[in-house]
Amino acid sequence: MPEQDTAHEAIGAVLARMPDPVGYHEARALEAGLAQAFGVRRAVALSSGTAAIHTALAACGIGPGQDVLMPAVTVVMTVAAVVATGAHPIFVDAADDGRGMDLKDLAAKTGPDTAAILAVHLAGRTDRIHEVAAYARTAGLRLIEDACQAQGTTTGGRNAGTIGDIGAFSLKDGKVISCGEGGYLLTDDTDLADRAAAFRTHWQTPAPGAPGGSRLGHNFRLAEPLAALARHQLQRFPEALAQRRHQAVTLHHAVDDTPGLEPLHPADGEHPNGYSALWRLTLPEPRAFSTRLAGAGVPNSVGTHCLTAVHRHPACAHLATGDLARAQATVDALLAVPFTEHDTDDVLRELALTIRQEAARWQAR
Repeated sequence: MPEQDTAHEAIGAVLARMPDPVGYHEARALEAGLAQAFGVRRAVALSSGTAAIHTALAACGIGPGQDVLMPAVTVVMTVAAVVATGAHPIFVDAADDGRGMDLKDLAAKTGPDTAAILAVHLAGRTDRIHEVAAYARTAGLRLIEDACQAQGTTTGGRNAGTIGDIGAFSLKDGKVISCGEGGYLLTDDTDLADRAAAFRTHWQTPAPGAPGGSRLGHNFRLAEPLAALARHQLQRFPEALAQRRHQAVTLHHAVDDTPGLEPLHPADGEHPNGYSALWRLTLPEPRAFSTRLAGAGVPNSVGTHCLTAVHRHPACAHLATGDLARAQATVDALLAVPFTEHDTDDVLRELALTIRQEAARWQAR
């Protein structure tokens, strides 16, 4: 049976039960499937990746008067989730090599109000997560992973999002597993899972130390039709993951010897999910070059989505903590080209040709 037909059947079965109350059957089944697929005790389905990060923070007890250490090299949605809890985000500079947070800056910015570290796995990479996890344990801090772009990435034999206390994921379109909009959490801590499940539904269900109705929460439930679609997508996760990795390898092979583009190879022991192909630009005016590529039909994080270090984002400038020059330089020089399941080898060849041609023109200016 064609894949599209089975997706229609999955959603149709749910729609047939509506508008009568349908309980939480599809979402609970999705949670069971996710927990099994990623080898953890619990999964909690949510309405978006941002809601997942917010819920993870709330489940860890993060709130007003507390600080959360997080990379300055991230997307604004991660910051929004921290601010929504009432906590204060503390931005950490990039490491000298641009891979992950600077551990010295992380330690220097840890203070008496610091309650957690929020690591972010941009473009499917988990740079220095094991070192960050070791520091979190030593400092007695919660470690939350924003793995929204890292479904299926492994590092040191561990799945991204399962190394810290709790990991947040997105099911938005474009992710390896997607249903248009949605998210989920993974954890081995059943208390955290229970608190997350209570928080996502106005605390109508009990959690350890907090009976049902004893606290305020949110409506962060994943709609049943979307949960049904996510369950269908989860069944083909291995194939989708293999396709993304094939796409990344194919584009890298076609582009890596281009002057002005330095491929960012995975760290030892890391097996990325192929969310994006990654290069460090050594061309002059790299941000302008990324914008030029976007205009030429090559989607990328800087040129298309205007990624910037978050302390430079207009909505976050008042939260800035120091100069964070390495973070901005890291983002400016980053060329991250994402994929979708519709990007055939022919499409990738066209992208590669455009990148090579535009880089040559840029050098010759």
